[in-house]
Amino acid sequence: MPKTLFQTARRQYLKFHLRLTPQQSIFFGFFMYMILGWIFLSLPFAQKIPTSFIDTLFTSTSALSTTGLATVSTFDNYTFFGQLILLILIQIGGIGYMTFTTYILLSTTKQITHWHKKILHNEFTMPREFKVQDFLKSVIVFTFTIEIIGAILFYCVFRVEHSDSFFTIWTSIFHSVSSFCTAGFSLYNDSFEGYATNSLLNAIVFFLTISGALGFIVVTDLWYFFTKKTKEISFTTKMITYSFFSVLFLATIINYFEPSFKNRTHFEQLQIALFTSVNSMTTAGFNSVNIGTYSLGFLLVIIFLMYVGAAPSSTAGGMKITTLTAIVAIVKSKLRNQSKVTYFGKTIPIDRLEMAISIFIFYTAILFLSVFLLSFTENYAFEALLFEVTSAIGTVGLSTGITGDLSVFGKIILICIMFIGRLGVITFGLAILSRKRNDKIVDESDLAT
Repeated sequence: MPKTLFQTARRQYLKFHLRLTPQQSIFFGFFMYMILGWIFLSLPFAQKIPTSFIDTLFTSTSALSTTGLATVSTFDNYTFFGQLILLILIQIGGIGYMTFTTYILLSTTKQITHWHKKILHNEFTMPREFKVQDFLKSVIVFTFTIEIIGAILFYCVFRVEHSDSFFTIWTSIFHSVSSFCTAGFSLYNDSFEGYATNSLLNAIVFFLTISGALGFIVVTDLWYFFTKKTKEISFTTKMITYSFFSVLFLATIINYFEPSFKNRTHFEQLQIALFTSVNSMTTAGFNSVNIGTYSLGFLLVIIFLMYVGAAPSSTAGGMKITTLTAIVAIVKSKLRNQSKVTYFGKTIPIDRLEMAISIFIFYTAILFLSVFLLSFTENYAFEALLFEVTSAIGTVGLSTGITGDLSVFGKIILICIMFIGRLGVITFGLAILSRKRNDKIVDESDLAT
């Protein structure tokens, strides 16, 4: 009897899921993980010291959205169990909530349902030539390979600093996953400020964050090219890499002249400028200096990098570099009075241009609406509020230092926009506004999984 009740409940649950649009399924999935994360983090043995409901919910959302903004200390407030829950949320948020489920299904049954494929195509914006099964395997293998390499490299740095072997191993694993998933969560209260001039640690963070931020499409495409599965690198990969590194190079040069660096050597200035630029654009959110000391002009540079973000179908957030590229291409074509919008000599399809414009408008509207709302609940300078909101919607995690002092309403606003930032503004809009499907016939193969 209990088994029959379980099967009935499971069938009804699957029917509910199948009647949702792919965007609504992604919304519902991430929301449930956020609530589960909040429940686990609220358990007494997950906390070293009592942490309020709103701060625990904020931490759960920040981890799942791979943002890294924190109202309380990760190390001081949460036990090893709590930190483990955070790491699991970061991993799920980094590679997508459907990825593990579908990969396990693929490993056990050797096939995935049409429903799973539709959601994955919405969670990862894949080119038509990519097979879901092959792409999914590459995501899992690449993720864990890079994270294991990162953990080993971090261990080489941290073993000199810590005498506790267990903590050294744990902090190496934690920071490797947090870096690759561009989450920015750290077990050190000052992030990596104590390692500002440690070239090896800086290089490790660059390697991990850029690996995650370039995106699984780029990685899969390059793998296909080097294994001779394709004859040339795709236009999308060329556009992403060229645009990403061009913006990153210019931002690093500008940040090099930040006035607060004047007492450092030229190499240290360059290293910190690169670290800040990389962690802003990849939306990793680690900092090697106090961001609150930056002058206004250079804060605007960081805001722009957080606003843009990195590649689509990656662990990074932001508006995405492809959206910026498309907007620039449109402006360039109009100024040259060209009938077609081109980039690298190739015409950009109209559907991609329409999507880029939609993302740009919707993303910017949510950003400024959030700043507007915060201006009523918080008593901080406009640039501090703009920085905080841009960091939240871009899932970056950098802050000028006001996060922990926000009011309850301010924290709720940031929770909402961090969640939206992880979903993507278009996915969020479609999940909220699109109508439920009226399909009367449910595919039995979908219910059988």
